[in-house]
Amino acid sequence: MALPDPALPAPEQPPQLGWHALEAHQAAARLGVAAEAGLSEAEARRRQAQYGPNRLRERPGMPAWRRFVGQLMQPLVLVLIAAGVVTAGMGEWVDASVILGVVLVNASIGYWQEARAENALAALARSVAMAITVRRDGHRRQIDAAALVPGDIVLLAAGDRLPADVRILHCKELMTDDSLLTGESMPVAKHAAALPADSRLADRLNMAWAGTTVVAGQGSALVTATGDHTETGRIADLMASAPTLATPLTRKMAAFSNGLLWAIGALALLTFGVGLARGESLFAMFMAAVALAVGAIPEGLPAAVTVALAIGVARMARRRAIIRRLPAVETLGSTTVICSDKTGTLTENAMTVRAIVADGRHYTVEGQGYRPEGRLLVAGQSAPIEGALRECLIAGALCNDAGLRREGSHWKITGDPTEAALLVAARKAGLDEHTLRALYPRRDELPFDACRQYMATRHEAGADHLLYVKGAVERLLPLCRDRLDGDGRCCALDAAEIEASAQQLASQGMRVLLLARRIFAPNQALTATTVEGLSFIGLVGMIDPPRPAAVAAIRRCHSAGIRVKMITGDHAATALAIAGQIGLPAQTVLTGRELATLDDAALVDVAHTVDIFARVEPEQKLRLVRALQSRGEVVAMTGDGVNDAPALKQADIGVAMGLGGTEVAKEAAAMVLTDDNFATIEAAVEEGRGVWDNLVKFITWTLPTNFGEGLVIVAAILLGVTLPITPLQILWINMTTAVLLGLTLAFEPIERGIMNRPPRRLTTPVLDTALIRRILLVSFLLLGGAFGLFVRALDQGLTLPEARTVAVNVFVMVEMVYLFNCRSLTRSFWQLGLFSNLWFWGGLAAMTALQLLLTYWPPLNTAFQTAPIGLSAWGEIVLVALGAGLVVGIEKGWGAFHVKREG
Repeated sequence: MALPDPALPAPEQPPQLGWHALEAHQAAARLGVAAEAGLSEAEARRRQAQYGPNRLRERPGMPAWRRFVGQLMQPLVLVLIAAGVVTAGMGEWVDASVILGVVLVNASIGYWQEARAENALAALARSVAMAITVRRDGHRRQIDAAALVPGDIVLLAAGDRLPADVRILHCKELMTDDSLLTGESMPVAKHAAALPADSRLADRLNMAWAGTTVVAGQGSALVTATGDHTETGRIADLMASAPTLATPLTRKMAAFSNGLLWAIGALALLTFGVGLARGESLFAMFMAAVALAVGAIPEGLPAAVTVALAIGVARMARRRAIIRRLPAVETLGSTTVICSDKTGTLTENAMTVRAIVADGRHYTVEGQGYRPEGRLLVAGQSAPIEGALRECLIAGALCNDAGLRREGSHWKITGDPTEAALLVAARKAGLDEHTLRALYPRRDELPFDACRQYMATRHEAGADHLLYVKGAVERLLPLCRDRLDGDGRCCALDAAEIEASAQQLASQGMRVLLLARRIFAPNQALTATTVEGLSFIGLVGMIDPPRPAAVAAIRRCHSAGIRVKMITGDHAATALAIAGQIGLPAQTVLTGRELATLDDAALVDVAHTVDIFARVEPEQKLRLVRALQSRGEVVAMTGDGVNDAPALKQADIGVAMGLGGTEVAKEAAAMVLTDDNFATIEAAVEEGRGVWDNLVKFITWTLPTNFGEGLVIVAAILLGVTLPITPLQILWINMTTAVLLGLTLAFEPIERGIMNRPPRRLTTPVLDTALIRRILLVSFLLLGGAFGLFVRALDQGLTLPEARTVAVNVFVMVEMVYLFNCRSLTRSFWQLGLFSNLWFWGGLAAMTALQLLLTYWPPLNTAFQTAPIGLSAWGEIVLVALGAGLVVGIEKGWGAFHVKREG
């Protein structure tokens, strides 16, 4: 069946009645299905026609032609297009061709560097495309998940990915990994009992959600929602409703361009009117106005912005950050708040045993994640693997159904992450589970049950059998009658001491398991009633640990004036414990249930005062990001799950994890971290600030040329003198210097101390007062030098082409000297290192060669109306350029002195 038209509303589904609040049989009856038989094929086809296929609707992206046209819609570019068209209409084909050629080159660069079309919704659709086992007409059969309809009975087993939202009907030891939707770091045990109607999404344990995975057990479930009506579909709608925000760079460049456009337009009209009033011809005045517009518009600016951003992209890629949308490079440099998901972002998303308590001793376990490397320490020294400690590790490895394997340089697990953590701890002590399972073969088991809260396995150990048990402390401690000591012998049990140790571990955000054993007769049946009279072995504390690099990265973010907030779907106690370990100075945690009671105004206040948010649902993450943005914050949102995608898209810059992240998160984000390392964000922020610095350097360098050219045209008209430079010569100056000189500033290395500055606020203009003063100073120096030497050349008897050649070379030489000054806006270029930017010297050499060609090569003399000049003229040009450089250097040093004295 074809997908519904995206422009039309999706077919209506059964209303969301709070399926978790209904008993299993009530839910089935409400959807008109008998759980034992399932739907008939005829009824399934009827419902498919009514509800549509179990797919998410894809929204079309922007077509290629619109992206290209978008490059031409910038105000300054439109002025150039108009000037080119009118110039062509007046028969000036060479001038018109060059002007329109510049426009096309700029548009092409912008088009090819544009971020690829958004396809996050397509990734969401792919995430639910699979086969699934259902019960129809009383028989089991496999169907394409797209054919599922509300009322279908699906059969679930370990390894299955849920294709729709379902209500659990029956289950046995069923556990699902909901982390990609809820942020819950641990597998969630499911059951079929009804729950309170006000249960939050993460607490609806009788429901399972599209896109999540079954990690253990089996069961049957009733499909309650498909396609766009699932929780995943709701996230797709949230993403579609989140606009693609203008970045700080695009906002500032738009404001800057509009202001420049009005100034240029007013000046062009003024000169046009003054010229006509003086009796000049309409044609001459129009060409003068075109020259003014072409001169004042920084044609190289769009290309410079694109190239500077592209260089930032390349630099970030070397630091393991892939930029998907070009302006995101600079946005990072403006970031004031980082909202980070916990699981898999600040933490490893790999349960790790951190502590063991055995024989009254507290052991520390080193290492991160599932890599079986690290030592077991007691009092800071390597612990001998013997007695109760050894028995505790053996019990954890044998009472265990998980698997651990190596794939290349990575370690992978199968089964429950909690059990996998126990295998890793045993391997760190040299105890391999495969060897242990061969020595102590399993003969019977009681799987983990949410009601029992423990798992038990019986193993053959010579003439006798050993029973190993692991589970909740509060459930197993009353079943223990003694404990193992350091020599492995039984001794008296101190329950209060064990409870205190368990509480200490839990207060650190750890999940605590108790391990116990007993001698078991070979012919004795293993049942819940025979799990008693146990010998306590030890406690194991485990946690999804913080990434080591995240601690230092958060510290550097704080020193850079960037606030870090944790927004997670995990439990409040776990979030607070992790926050303390990574250096987030938070005493308060706000939960999703509390957030739901706040109106938008109250949420804005809370979003700025609270740094830890737990049990948060997808739309609440979106609300938090919007609340921060409402106060002018530039928000970076990190995440890796489906539940993060809407907030990633809404944020000023979304940052997804490349290794552990879902395709949905990657497509919604503007940046992807290839190493899943939070520390890479700090490096990317540094690069972003460097990109902005280099853009400001380029603007500070290029605008005096544009303003100087405009002033020269205005002065010539006001004084009734022939134009010292033609529109074509202006384009030569602007484009060659922008490419060969200006773009070398984009390669300037990051200056020292860049991460000790506070973030740049959105209200801060591109150019401050000091830089505007410097730009005006250089503009008037260019006016005096170019216009003065042009008039002097005519007075000395040089021809008009020769005099114009002098004026053109004055502009280029002053720009070359001024380029030294602009390598740093606050320090002398000597302090930067003469050869820290080799592109700089290459650009100077290339520009010198081009100017010699323009001056002495006949084809260029003809095309640009230039002529060869003598050594005396060159001497005057060089003196003017050096004099201008000296004046600017004095102004820069004077400004730095005053800033230092005021500081």
